[in-house]
Amino acid sequence: MTSLEIPSTPFTWAMAKEWGWTRQRLKDLLAQRALRRVLRNVYVRADQPDTPDLRARAAQLVLSPHAVACDRTAAWLWGVDTFEYRELEIVPPVESCVLRGHNRTRRPEVNGRVRDLAPSDIVIVDCVASTTALRTALDLACSQSRRQALAILDAFMRHHGLTVAEMRRELVRYFRRRGVVQARELVSLADPRSESPGESWVRMDVIDHRLPAPEPQWWVTDDGRPVYRLDLAWPKSRIAVEYDGREYHEDDVRRKHDEERRAWLRRRGWTVVVVTKDDFSTEAVEGWIAELREGLRLAA
Repeated sequence: MTSLEIPSTPFTWAMAKEWGWTRQRLKDLLAQRALRRVLRNVYVRADQPDTPDLRARAAQLVLSPHAVACDRTAAWLWGVDTFEYRELEIVPPVESCVLRGHNRTRRPEVNGRVRDLAPSDIVIVDCVASTTALRTALDLACSQSRRQALAILDAFMRHHGLTVAEMRRELVRYFRRRGVVQARELVSLADPRSESPGESWVRMDVIDHRLPAPEPQWWVTDDGRPVYRLDLAWPKSRIAVEYDGREYHEDDVRRKHDEERRAWLRRRGWTVVVVTKDDFSTEAVEGWIAELREGLRLAA
């Protein structure tokens, strides 16, 4: 089957069966990368760009008319992909909720819940009912791990202009909700300058180990001219942490550029600590935190 014979719009397995497809045919197309999963049991032709419109069309196929996209699915519609969504090979189910008094969605591809939402908590995102950016960010700040929650808050601030002040005002409504204590703390730490989940994770670990908070996206200058921008920096101590994410640093050209930049920084007295996507186990964190702590001690 050529790509042109595959629909360009999202479709479900139930729709594919009506066209006469077999489960093996679907598996083969996925293995050949002619198709990709966009949600559980929802597929699209692989050459179709990942746009908000495509995401909305995919969600419409599995959400009931009374359901509202929430939590990680709402974040996905808002263009904020959680770390788990990018890393898991099996796409998590759609997360949705209905207002009290309606039956929650009961489908294998949907994690249906019942939730109290005010009218102001719901908006239409490309024809799909969803919790607002503000509500989505704070719901996830309550329910996700500390690292992930901070990354989500950073991303919503960066992409949708949420402010610490408006998040604090909204959290008044979360009184006694599970996770609200964490959310209150992390809102105070959120920073839109963090440009990737990995950078937010590093910042969270630094703060949790009681080290001074770094400056995200710090420009190093040479004769008054901006030369290099550092992921995280302690400028007075001339210490930097660089996060090497898989998507940006695996090819030879980028690795060479990183090595040249770091050599330039070290020649000028900077200590550069490199953290990769594999450095978030307890043992690995203790290792680079110890290196960072020693650098800060010597620079004091």
